[in-house]
Amino acid sequence: MKRLLVSLLVLGMAFSVTANAAGDVAAGTIKGQTCLGCHGVENYNNAYPTYHVPRLGGQHAGYLVTAMKAYKNGTRTHATMHGNVADLSEQDMQDIAAYFEQDGK
Repeated sequence: MKRLLVSLLVLGMAFSVTANAAGDVAAGTIKGQTCLGCHGVENYNNAYPTYHVPRLGGQHAGYLVTAMKAYKNGTRTHATMHGNVADLSEQDMQDIAAYFEQDGK
């Protein structure tokens, strides 16, 4: 039930994201390389605990920004993701999301 509520919250936040700052695909291509270490490996699971890592290419930018913000503020929990987004600025998130929305691989 808790997972359902968190999922609904994240989805609701994704639809409320406004396009305040447009992401720069070229900048996101550089900034998003770290993400590909896990999210670019097909059928990747991290081991502690085993968790399927989703592919990000083609995902909606608004959803990705919302997810990164949720990991950063602790609404969504995953230690690796929290660490990876902790120092990202709003513009960094927009750039990375723009890259992956353009089917970044």
